[in-house]
Amino acid sequence: MASLTFYGATAGVTGSAYLIETQSSTILLECGLVQGGHEAEKANSEAFPFDIAKLDAVLLSHAHLDHSGRIPQLAAEGYNGPVFMTYATCELLEILHKDAASLQMRDAEWENKRQRRAAKPLIEPIYDLDDVENALTLYQGIPYGRRQPVADGIEVCFRDAGHILGSAIVELFFTEDGVERKLVFSGDLGNRNAALLRDPETVTEADVVLMESTYGDRNHRPIEQTLEQFEKIIVEASENGGNILIPSFAVGRTQEIIFYLGKLYQKGLLKQQAIYLDSPMAIAATEVYHRYQNIFNSEDNAALRQGESGSLHTFLPTLRYSVTTAESIAVNQINAGAIIIAGSGMCNGGRIRHHFKHNLWRHNAHVVFVGYQAYGTPGRAIIDGAKTFRIGDEEIAVKATIHTLGGFSAHASQSQLVDWVSNFNTAQPQLYLVHGEAEAKSMLQKRLSTDGWQANIPEHGECISI
Repeated sequence: MASLTFYGATAGVTGSAYLIETQSSTILLECGLVQGGHEAEKANSEAFPFDIAKLDAVLLSHAHLDHSGRIPQLAAEGYNGPVFMTYATCELLEILHKDAASLQMRDAEWENKRQRRAAKPLIEPIYDLDDVENALTLYQGIPYGRRQPVADGIEVCFRDAGHILGSAIVELFFTEDGVERKLVFSGDLGNRNAALLRDPETVTEADVVLMESTYGDRNHRPIEQTLEQFEKIIVEASENGGNILIPSFAVGRTQEIIFYLGKLYQKGLLKQQAIYLDSPMAIAATEVYHRYQNIFNSEDNAALRQGESGSLHTFLPTLRYSVTTAESIAVNQINAGAIIIAGSGMCNGGRIRHHFKHNLWRHNAHVVFVGYQAYGTPGRAIIDGAKTFRIGDEEIAVKATIHTLGGFSAHASQSQLVDWVSNFNTAQPQLYLVHGEAEAKSMLQKRLSTDGWQANIPEHGECISI
């Protein structure tokens, strides 16, 4: 009988990894980075808790690093088999993994300066750009809806999860001794109210279900209210004359914000002279989104066709790309009338920090937070009322107007998670909650129990039968 061992995303929302073993094959479902400070870095540098040589295949639900970020490391340590994912995920992974490798190499270089001064051993990044290039040769795309063999006795089918471009619900079919059993992994389920992407597909049959629980303890603010607030902020800020800064994550949130700004432009409400996307990674991701508009939802695809060629860029003709450092510096010279979208989303790195340096102290500037700001990040400090923002050795006064929009989310809410799992037939499968903080999983577990579900919360290293 097939077995599954939980090696990640059990005590939190990152580090996704599940080892599946049958009589004839061994596969790894997800291979994500653990994220969140020094302890996370330590966890990522540790050896994999399984024999890499025994792996026949790896499967990925989507490109986010907490699900995919250790693949180059896996390849660097000897894995040379196939890594299956959707085609859009293949393209996004090249962008995200190269950026992750560059950041790790930079961080290792800075840390080694301290190590040398202290006469301590030098450290190595967990992988570099050569490792990423090696891993890229292993990636194999599969279209949504096709059932395909991935190892002896194991087949996969990807269903649209609606979380980011290319994200998938993973259906796994195991055949042993003539008997077929099925495992379904939700991946990260999308918010049904999000722009551009389709709603998560429903699945009705499974023997075992792994379901994420990121927002298992809450429901999102109605998107209609969020969009009304967004429009009000943009229109009123344009009357003040200053710049509008939007810290944003490169994949997903940035493209969503561009689309909503495009809708304001098409309504004649966008008065800013130009919108600058100042993030090479977000620009590259936006181009991937453009190439895969065939998997957008029909309503937003129809809206995009108001643009000259139906792309995000033509839907918002005032959008400008800032790729080079020189172009980014030029944006810093604009004192008023611009919307600047830049990373990082939580303001702990990237070009947004330099735009803060040139705008945060201005009374007529505005900062619009459109994504979650974790405790301990500079973005969270600003939301909580910090009077200054440090960049290098300089303290910048926070005089700009600060706005937070809580309704944007790429994850399903509690009610949406409950709705999704309710589609399984009356012979309820074994259900395991993963990818959530303890409170979120506990609250979702209690909510599901009212519908007769026995939702299990697995421990790290726990092994179950499929």
